[in-house]
Amino acid sequence: MINSQPQVAFETQSAEHTQTLGERIGRLARPGDVILLNGGLGAGKTSLTRGIARGLGIEETVQSPTFVLARELMGNIPLYHIDLYRLDSLAEIADLGLDEYFYGQGLTVVEWADKGTHLLPEDNLSIKIEIKGENIRIFSLVPSNAHYQKMVSALTLQK
Repeated sequence: MINSQPQVAFETQSAEHTQTLGERIGRLARPGDVILLNGGLGAGKTSLTRGIARGLGIEETVQSPTFVLARELMGNIPLYHIDLYRLDSLAEIADLGLDEYFYGQGLTVVEWADKGTHLLPEDNLSIKIEIKGENIRIFSLVPSNAHYQKMVSALTLQK
C-alpha cells in the first residue's frame, strides 16, 4: 500500500448518488483492476457496484451475488462481481479459484473483501463504506499503488 498517499473520502446522500460515484469509478477502470469493498449490511456495496457496471456500459441489472458467490457481466470490459459474505473460512475462499477473475480481462469487484484479505491481490483499490445516516454514506478510497492513486486523483478532480 502507498503509505505516503492519504485515503480520499467521498460522501453520498442517496443510493442514486452512490451509483453516480460508482459510475465514475467504472469509467476509469481498466482490465485487471481489482476493487475491494468493505462495509456493513446495507452500506451500499451493491449500489456502488451497480454504478460501476453502468460506467462500464453494462445494461444488465446488477444483483448481489451473495447466493451464487460470483457473477460475470459483459460491458466495455467484463465485470466480475464477487461476494464473500456467506463464506466462513479462508479455505472456502481459496477453493473458489478466484485468480482467473483477478488476473483476467475484466474488472473484479469483491464485496465483503475483509473476509479474504490474505487471498486477494495486494494491488487493489480498497473502499471502506461507513453508514453515517439513513441515506448518508462515507466512501474511503485507499489506493495500493500508483495506478490506483491516479484513479483516485481523477475521481477527486471530478468532485
